[in-house]
Amino acid sequence: MIQNYLTNSVSRYASKWLVLAIDLVTVSVAFVFSYLIRFNLTLNFDVEKLFLQLPVIAFISMVAFLITGSYKGVVRHTGVRDVYNIFNAICLSSILSIVLVLTNRQMLLMDGFTIPLSIIIIHSLLAFIGLTASRYVFKVFYTNLINRGINFSKNVFIYGAGESGILTYNALNSISRSNVRVLGYIDDDRQKSGKQINGVRVYGPEILNREFLRKKNVSEIIFAIQNIDQKKLRKLVESLVEYSVQVKIVPPVEDWINGELKASQIKQIQIEDLLDRAPISIKNAKISKELNGKSILVTGGAGSIGSEIVRQICNYDYKTLIVLDQAESALYDLQQELKQNGFHNFIPIVADVRDKNRANSIFQEYKPDIVFHAAAYKHVPLMEYNPYEAIKINIAGTKVIADLAQQHNTDKFVFISTDKAVNPTNVMGASKRIAEMYISCIQQEGGTKYITTRFGNVLGSNGSVIPLFKKQIEKGGPLTVTHKEITRYFMTIPEASQLVLEAGAMGEGGEIFIFDMGESVKIFDLAKNMIRLSGLRYPEDIDIKITGLRPGEKLYEELLANGENTLPTYNRKIMISKVRELDYAKVRSLIDELCISNMFFSGDTVKLMKNIVPEYVSNNSEFCKFDRSHPEEPIESREDQLNTERLSILEDLLPSKHNPSKQ
Repeated sequence: MIQNYLTNSVSRYASKWLVLAIDLVTVSVAFVFSYLIRFNLTLNFDVEKLFLQLPVIAFISMVAFLITGSYKGVVRHTGVRDVYNIFNAICLSSILSIVLVLTNRQMLLMDGFTIPLSIIIIHSLLAFIGLTASRYVFKVFYTNLINRGINFSKNVFIYGAGESGILTYNALNSISRSNVRVLGYIDDDRQKSGKQINGVRVYGPEILNREFLRKKNVSEIIFAIQNIDQKKLRKLVESLVEYSVQVKIVPPVEDWINGELKASQIKQIQIEDLLDRAPISIKNAKISKELNGKSILVTGGAGSIGSEIVRQICNYDYKTLIVLDQAESALYDLQQELKQNGFHNFIPIVADVRDKNRANSIFQEYKPDIVFHAAAYKHVPLMEYNPYEAIKINIAGTKVIADLAQQHNTDKFVFISTDKAVNPTNVMGASKRIAEMYISCIQQEGGTKYITTRFGNVLGSNGSVIPLFKKQIEKGGPLTVTHKEITRYFMTIPEASQLVLEAGAMGEGGEIFIFDMGESVKIFDLAKNMIRLSGLRYPEDIDIKITGLRPGEKLYEELLANGENTLPTYNRKIMISKVRELDYAKVRSLIDELCISNMFFSGDTVKLMKNIVPEYVSNNSEFCKFDRSHPEEPIESREDQLNTERLSILEDLLPSKHNPSKQ
């Protein structure tokens, strides 16, 4: 009954005025005790003067409380700040009392009103102790009464006994009727080991073993260390997920609400948190100088990479930002997001990069100084079954925008490629490699500076493996992995986008920039860690199913082709690829031929792609039939044969003077 009253009524009726009244009573009692202590617990003093002085002291204390606002704190959440306010109030009341006593001695305002300074000092100490103790007594009483009968379903350890760890403890304990019990802190500092903070013991990291966690029935471990080394975090988390405990993490200080940590912000650790990637700065001086006052066009601006490039550009002082995409709904969502964040100087355009007339009108109207070309089809299995679309968007679409950039004197053209363009085994990768080659060809004409950026998978992008695994976990599994040994490079979307912007700023034309992707990740291990980070067990709760490599899929991705190497730049995350020399005139002629053949749905387009990119060898695909069946066959003879076939195709496509039926 008392418990129900406290939980349901105290918050409504226990006002600050009640706290003020209790404080005045406490101060008054402390004043009486200060006399008793001063006179050795006897009444050998003028009691009548005591009762004359008591109302004055109570009034002075009330004035001090009103000025400092010490009575306004929520008593059940008393903390260091509240104690500091009480200290200020006591100091102020003591000073006022001393001033009043000294003034009365000089001016005789109140007859017989005199208080020994020793009494004032003793009273200050007693009042401070009484006010502080009363709050903590009520706080402990309230907490114990509220928690009585609660079944603590979660036993928690906090990793990190620093300031962030203490704030995490306070955030967890600030929730009424919380079913979380903090059993202890874990800290690497040996000097803290064995000590207590808020009555909670600090342990060393050596306790993190299966037996200890089982004995303590630990449900969660919360990492509360700011700026923790990502490699260390990943190592710790990977060791903990074996023990069937949930692992959570405290967000960075800058993400706290009004500078305060809320328990709701402590989130379950994600696989992205374990990626060893550099922090992303909001603004970069070199990028700022490059984009300042410029008109910028981003194609594919509603996609994963394109939209993040747009978001980051919005932080700079550009002149105009044109966001182009054929996906109407995604572009609308991005438009609303930017508006809500206070960005208005951008122009969303629904258009297709393959439509040369439409694209030309956009270039004529807005005259972009810089183009970031992110529009592309990127799903390997889909493009393997739809080579027509891969060629049309990834090659012909790139060709349209690149040609228009040259025609309209655009300063820079930044092409976003993929690691799948290196030694491609699928149509998508080959189409992006051919687009890279076309960019190299058109760079030879001078004028516009053409820059290529090449990197691997990005975490959380549309269609990537991590969102797929999350959906499969939500449905109860199984998780599908194409091969047990398959590996991929990963990078966060913000980091990839910033490196694209920085590469565009440093590029002088003709470079292929390679991004440092870190270590490749085994997808099977990634799947197991995601299951365990979800608090589930593999394979007891969720299994992993091996489905086999999809058409065109590689086991391992590469960032450099055979015969390529890199040169460093001032940013250790960006390198310049030294690519093989091309016969630019021949390559450009072949690419033109490929685009024309594709327009007429020619069945030999993939064969033409393999001729343009000799290292393109299909894997697990119907297009394996176009690969060289005899490795010893001279490349020259194969090219002669393909040239004959191409001439035959062109004769069929173009009107002939000697064939009236084709005119």
